[in-house]
Amino acid sequence: MKKITLLLIVLLGMTYFISPSRCEEDAKDDSADDLGEEDDDDDEDDDDADDTEVKEENGVLVLTDKNFDTFIEGKDTVLVEFYAPWCGHCKQFAPEYEKIAQTLKENDPPIPVAKVDATKASALSSKFEVSGYPTIKILKNGEPVDYDGDRSEHAIVERVKEVAQPDWKPPPEATLVLTKDNFDDVVNNADIILVEFYAPWCGHCKRLAPEYEKAAKELSNRTPPIPLAKVDATAESDLATRFGVSGYPTLKIFRKGKAFDYNGPREKFGIVDYMSDQAGPPSKQVQTLKQVQELVRDGDDAVIVGIFSSEEDAAYEIYQEACNSLRDDYKFMHTFNNEVAQFLKASPGQVVMLQPEKFRSKYEPASYSLTINDSTSASEVQEFFKKHILPLVGHRKQSNDAKRYTTRPLVVVYYGVDFSFDYRVATQFWRSKVLEVAKDFPEYTFAIADEEDYADELKSLGLSESGEEVNVAILSEGGKKYAMDPEEFDSDVLQSFVMAFKKGKLKPIVKSQPIPKSNKGQVKVVVGKTFDDIVMDTKKDVLIEFYAPWCGHCKKLEPDYTALGKKYKNEKNIVIAKMDATANDVPHDSYKVEGFPTIYFSPSNKKQNPVKFEGGKRDMEELSKFVEKHATKLTQKKDEL
Repeated sequence: MKKITLLLIVLLGMTYFISPSRCEEDAKDDSADDLGEEDDDDDEDDDDADDTEVKEENGVLVLTDKNFDTFIEGKDTVLVEFYAPWCGHCKQFAPEYEKIAQTLKENDPPIPVAKVDATKASALSSKFEVSGYPTIKILKNGEPVDYDGDRSEHAIVERVKEVAQPDWKPPPEATLVLTKDNFDDVVNNADIILVEFYAPWCGHCKRLAPEYEKAAKELSNRTPPIPLAKVDATAESDLATRFGVSGYPTLKIFRKGKAFDYNGPREKFGIVDYMSDQAGPPSKQVQTLKQVQELVRDGDDAVIVGIFSSEEDAAYEIYQEACNSLRDDYKFMHTFNNEVAQFLKASPGQVVMLQPEKFRSKYEPASYSLTINDSTSASEVQEFFKKHILPLVGHRKQSNDAKRYTTRPLVVVYYGVDFSFDYRVATQFWRSKVLEVAKDFPEYTFAIADEEDYADELKSLGLSESGEEVNVAILSEGGKKYAMDPEEFDSDVLQSFVMAFKKGKLKPIVKSQPIPKSNKGQVKVVVGKTFDDIVMDTKKDVLIEFYAPWCGHCKKLEPDYTALGKKYKNEKNIVIAKMDATANDVPHDSYKVEGFPTIYFSPSNKKQNPVKFEGGKRDMEELSKFVEKHATKLTQKKDEL
């Protein structure tokens, strides 16, 4: 009994100690749960704090889209690197940048050094126009100062300390600002000046601006300097109209007030090199007879030489003026050498043009000459160049196509063209047969072309698998093209083909998808074979979109474009249309497609002069405004549309 009583006492005692222990464990669990909730709240608070908190990595501050403005506010000078985590240059630069951070931290006063992951901070990358990595900027009172020096600790630290001085101010722009008040005075007195017509809102202009300014600085240090200037075409509309500015940016070279198109690059080094070349004379002086003889023997283009008594010769000045606007497309020379004059059978004041030996024939003169006198205008000299630049049958190549063979109709004979020693005889054999026909059709341009250089063109003509050694095509006005049926080539075969074209008996080749069986949708589908019937219909205004099936921009535009078609569905004389430009030929040169989507408005009364949609946002509202602005067949009142 005593044993049982003792056992009960022990059990009661264990119960006493176990119960509080269990409660404490529950309390601990509850406490842990409470702490867990508090931790969650703290995490949320931490997340909120992280939005503006500036962390530090190896002495470099980490800035983001969310904390940037707060951090920069009120700071005089901050050094910022925009980087990409995967960029090799950024990785190599990182240790040097950390040294810079340490050095500037010890400056008196300390200068903050920060970095921005440009792949994440898209807003900042856009704001500071970051296009490469690493990009280094010094912020002075929040305004960016570009850094283009060495990426070394010494160079960067010295530049930052310079900008950090209390009295530092950014240097004035090297680019001159022109308005109607100073334009003529500046431009008319400049031997040469490059002028950019821009719009403040234009993205292309914004991208060009820093490159243009860098080029201006570089060229201002040249001897003699070449000035670069800019005109806000939206504020100076009269100047823009005066010089035919229709897009932005438009760049023009002025020589003593005379305007010439700028056809050069749009980045610093390209602009500098191009303008340095443009500043020189458009014609190179020939010192020896050998120079001319080599060009005649081995050249690929017409040899143009002006013969003058001296640089003071009035004819020489007219010649230089004529050469200036064509200097990108022609190679001009001049000489004061009597030996060269005798070789060319010319006298001072004359310009001589002659073809290299390989392009000469018995059907055309060996050379042409023009005498320049006081009454000869520069435009007359230019017409002389253009008239005689091509031989009767020249060599069309990728390198000269855009400069020499843009005139239509163009008769092209394709085969293995090779003027090297081993293949010259065969090349000239076929060319001689072309010459026999070309002499009878002076109104057409004839050329030979290497079949490998123009493999894609032959494919589009359906001639790539013809099996013939020689193939022929005619490229005509409006983008139309005609292929000769595969046949053993000879001069009489070519003669018949060209004559059939002249008489209008040939049918053009048009790459086209099948004509849609039903075309009653809100947006009309145009294919190569229906382009003339739909787009060139003189009874209707047509808005035509040229698209590519794989183009993301085209896919994004599709809902708005379909809605546009729906909006004008009841306008019987307005057609909203689209065409897959990758699967169909555009049979008119006026409708150039150089990117996707390309949109043109084709007015009923100006089918050969369509208006390209440029600059505006590609949405229904802007496209609708574009249609209404140019419509000639709108029946409803514009404010009702």
